Amino acid sequence: MDENSLIRVGGRINSSNYSFEKKHPILLGSSHYLTRLLFVREHIRNFHAGPQLLLATLRETVWPINGRKLARSVVKHCETCARVRGETLLPKMGDLPTNRISVDFPFKSVGVDYAGPFYIMNRKGRGAKLVKCYLCVFICLRFKCVHLEAVSDLSKESYIMTFRRFVARRGKPAEVFSDNGRNFVAAAKELSNFLNQQNKSLSEFAAQEGINFKFIPVYAPHFGGIWEAGVKSAKYHIKRVMGNTHLTFEEFSTLMAQVEAILNSRPLCPMSSSPDDLLSLSPGHFLIGRPLSALPASSLEDLKETSLNRYARLEQIRQHFWRRWQREYISELQQRTKWKTSKVTLNVGDLVLIQEENNPPLNWRMGRVTQLFPGPDGVSRVAEVYTTKGYMRRPLVRLCRLPSSDQLQS
Repeated sequence: MDENSLIRVGGRINSSNYSFEKKHPILLGSSHYLTRLLFVREHIRNFHAGPQLLLATLRETVWPINGRKLARSVVKHCETCARVRGETLLPKMGDLPTNRISVDFPFKSVGVDYAGPFYIMNRKGRGAKLVKCYLCVFICLRFKCVHLEAVSDLSKESYIMTFRRFVARRGKPAEVFSDNGRNFVAAAKELSNFLNQQNKSLSEFAAQEGINFKFIPVYAPHFGGIWEAGVKSAKYHIKRVMGNTHLTFEEFSTLMAQVEAILNSRPLCPMSSSPDDLLSLSPGHFLIGRPLSALPASSLEDLKETSLNRYARLEQIRQHFWRRWQREYISELQQRTKWKTSKVTLNVGDLVLIQEENNPPLNWRMGRVTQLFPGPDGVSRVAEVYTTKGYMRRPLVRLCRLPSSDQLQS
């Protein structure tokens, strides 16, 4: 105790030539608001020093109990430091939707994405010019079956023609998922308007059944991770085969068909170590032996093969693949590989920064959360933010929450 009744720290440096303040700093509790104010003052005075430097500076005059934890807390809740760090939120990985784990025909639920551009020749021979072309990837959400189409440009008309080719070969899907690319949105509006306006003149089948287009939130590619992975796998083979060669459009389409066959031969799940298991389950098993208008059949798995006719035996093989898909593949989807817990929660009224790709964090647009959109598991992954340019919806992985004044006092 000194003459002012302040508790000071004793120590082993009494014989040094340092000042009395240095040898016997004042003892402070880190839970008191005055101690936090001292940390905030030194943090700003030292040009937003980090936790280690901040604690070393404070220990010149005072000795805070549990000061390392308080230093980290002050740096974490500093608004300027939070803006420079630009750390976005990472909510818990969501549960798989029904169209990923329920049994149905291949390509009943489809994800679509584009890849490219790829440079090809407009014709063979001398005088040929290089033009751009693109790759449209259709992927089945249930069995990861892949359908690749070469597209000449990114117009709405090209996408509609590509989609018609896909429907003619794979059957009409019930729902199509994609990102918010302009060509996807325009094509969805045109097809929807056509089905609504020409409902009477279309055939009875087209009048009763339409295709449901669904779009993921903007700037949220992880919402469509299954087709992003399909694009990555397709480009893996294309880049190694094409290299720097320039193909014609016909040759490029042939290459797409061959890559598609390779991707549909990949195992859906890790192969077992059993010596009797000679065949791995692949997406190609679900593409062979099913007509586009196949009707559901009764279960034939428990019957003997000798008592079945040829069609029934084919139906039994198909149901065997489905049973293996349910037993082997679905169990692989049970585990969350990342984002196992929600690290930071977001509330209505919080001040956030909206992440922008080509700007540093200090130039990110600021806004305030007005609404949260929780999923079926109660975890919010999309928020509506009010900015100076109006309302916009962004995924939480694009939002950086700024600390509030209440957090500074806690």
